[in-house]
Amino acid sequence: MVLATTTSTRDTGLLDSLLPLFQQHTGYRVNVIAVGTGQAIALARRGDAQVVLVHAPELERAELDSGNFVRRRLVMHNDFLFVGPASDPARLRGVQDPVAALQTIAAARAPFVSRGDRSGTHLFEQKLWKLAGSQPPAPGGWYIEAGQGMAATLQMADEKHAYTITDRGTFLAWQSKLELVPLVEGDTLLYNVYHVMEVATAGSGARALADFFVSPEAQAFIGKFGTSRFGRPLFVPDALADTTDRPTVQPSNR
Repeated sequence: MVLATTTSTRDTGLLDSLLPLFQQHTGYRVNVIAVGTGQAIALARRGDAQVVLVHAPELERAELDSGNFVRRRLVMHNDFLFVGPASDPARLRGVQDPVAALQTIAAARAPFVSRGDRSGTHLFEQKLWKLAGSQPPAPGGWYIEAGQGMAATLQMADEKHAYTITDRGTFLAWQSKLELVPLVEGDTLLYNVYHVMEVATAGSGARALADFFVSPEAQAFIGKFGTSRFGRPLFVPDALADTTDRPTVQPSNR
């Protein structure tokens, strides 16, 4: 079967470590396509994937309401953060509101790299622009569209000494290769939640995979993944816990 998912679950190494457990227990083989959330959902909608693991709640709910997907279930969360060069030309340090942070970057015309790919991270950025009462700038000049995954976008921002928005898991996984530093984090608006859904016509293998992501074994694995290397998990498991729609996000130690 084919799992269409976000680049963050690939770039952090989570799926490379987690899926062999599923394959060992069930015998099902899983092919992973890691793209932006919008592309992942489009792939499944046209029949090229049977399960999606994505992080764009508003888009997910619309697809569920349309009947394209079934059994949308909470799997895990981490958070978004703004990262940028240590020199911080737009002076984001001390700004806690992500909407104000984006406005500050725009006012300073400081280099900013957008995913530009209809990913969950890109849709979140677009939400911030809407909350700011404006539209994203046209690409060019200080506003750069990467059109690539999260790891590639981080590398581009690093090369251009630019700001970007990233999920924390991918940033932690790549931080040692970058000179970017966390600048805006901790606001509840930055909460980043992942759900699993199956296409309406999914077979037994797809249902088994979706069930696996919310199983006690997978949730325990997710809760430990990254702790030995980073001192904290890259994702927080949610399927077995009572969670609110927007839990408090704790900033990292800088």
